[in-house]
Amino acid sequence: MLRIRPAVRLACLSQPFKKALITAASIGAEAVEIDARSELDMRDLSDTAIRHICKLLEDQGLSVSALTFQTRRGYNVHADLDRRVHATKRAMELAYRLGAKVVINRIGRVPEDSSSVEFEMLRDVLTEIGEHSQRVGVVLAARTGAENGTVLAELMSQLPPGCGAVDFDPASLIMNGYSSSEAAQVLAPFISHVHIKDGLRDIATGRGEEVAFGSGVVDFDEIFGLLEQQQYQGYFTVDREFSHNPRLEIAETVEHLKRI
Repeated sequence: MLRIRPAVRLACLSQPFKKALITAASIGAEAVEIDARSELDMRDLSDTAIRHICKLLEDQGLSVSALTFQTRRGYNVHADLDRRVHATKRAMELAYRLGAKVVINRIGRVPEDSSSVEFEMLRDVLTEIGEHSQRVGVVLAARTGAENGTVLAELMSQLPPGCGAVDFDPASLIMNGYSSSEAAQVLAPFISHVHIKDGLRDIATGRGEEVAFGSGVVDFDEIFGLLEQQQYQGYFTVDREFSHNPRLEIAETVEHLKRI
């Protein structure tokens, strides 16, 4: 049976770090997703600072569902690539110290041609990062949305076992004109983290829109079923960026998840 472990992306609450943790706990979240760039300063995280953050989490009964580490460019761009890879590895080590098993980033658009130089470059870089993940016990999860699920699944399947992981964001897929259901079917074996985020796509204008949970076209029941087949053990992180009342919507979504 699939266990729904609800989490909250802290940035959605638009509150100071400590207050956001209190809010997340008060609405029933078991964990939080933390942004390693905007909510933590990786340059000044001493052992004392790490212990302080862990204590704040412990006081609220929270774990860390994932650590977001958004680089300015993907791993498909040569400029400063070594620096980005090194910084990503540091973020993975930080995630481990915080008790998280997942670091999320947009890896860069995956080419449809798996024989292209760009595809091979992404595969090689992710293999290197994946080998580091085996040592630290934290995976780098590629966030969905930049390409269809089949293309991303092809890249994941070419990585060494245990090196390919996906952060499944169904709304981003929908908003970019892709099918979240088709993506879930091919990516399910690689999913290590899930964003509970709904969306719509206006065919006439070609624009996507994020909407409240249950108001879009994402078939969450199908996604849950596919994940159950894969014996998924990760978190379901509620993510609501564009809302007039994010705390209320997030609380309602967490409550809905708990009833499943």
